[in-house]
Amino acid sequence: MITVVLADDEAMVRAGVRAILASDPTIDVVAEAGDGRQAIELVHKHRPDVVLLDIRMPMLDGLAAARELHKTMPGTGVIMLTTFGEDEYIARALQEGASGFLLKSGDPAELVAGVRAVAHGAAYLSPKVAHRVISELSSPRASRATQAKDKVAQLTERERAVLALLGAGMSNADIARRLLVVEGTVKGHVSAIFERLAVRNRVQAAILAYEAELVDEE
Repeated sequence: MITVVLADDEAMVRAGVRAILASDPTIDVVAEAGDGRQAIELVHKHRPDVVLLDIRMPMLDGLAAARELHKTMPGTGVIMLTTFGEDEYIARALQEGASGFLLKSGDPAELVAGVRAVAHGAAYLSPKVAHRVISELSSPRASRATQAKDKVAQLTERERAVLALLGAGMSNADIARRLLVVEGTVKGHVSAIFERLAVRNRVQAAILAYEAELVDEE
């Protein structure tokens, strides 16, 4: 069972997210919070697999909560819930250790997929959010795409395949099943990818996969 703490200051949003997650019998929302400080307390109490954090909340916003949880509860995956008007926060959330980014107005299937991916150690960027993450970074999109493709060119064919699947939100176990190899082999490829591309985590690797146009957004 995947356990989740949900934090949003709007009760109707929490009810909607909870209802969507309830459609998957393997996901259990164990607690809800209306502000960032309460979210931190509940995560420490329940030790969930995933915490869903609204970016804008009273007492303590989602960015500050993500920063603290990344330090004190590294075993809990952090997913940020965003809206189209909050693009400027996405790059900052990435720096605070978030593993997933989802739009509140996005496809309900993405919410379930994102929670499952992050719970299993993967990164998850919905395609629309991925575009916004990339646009918030400093270089022009075309320039970043060229740089990303140059970086990815140094990878082996199998490493590029692993990177593409990582960018699609798959865990190591999922990638192993897709490529018909053992999970240990995938872990080795992921470590090599991180080193060659000079990225620190799966989210940064996923963004690079999007920039290099390795991910099929459909």
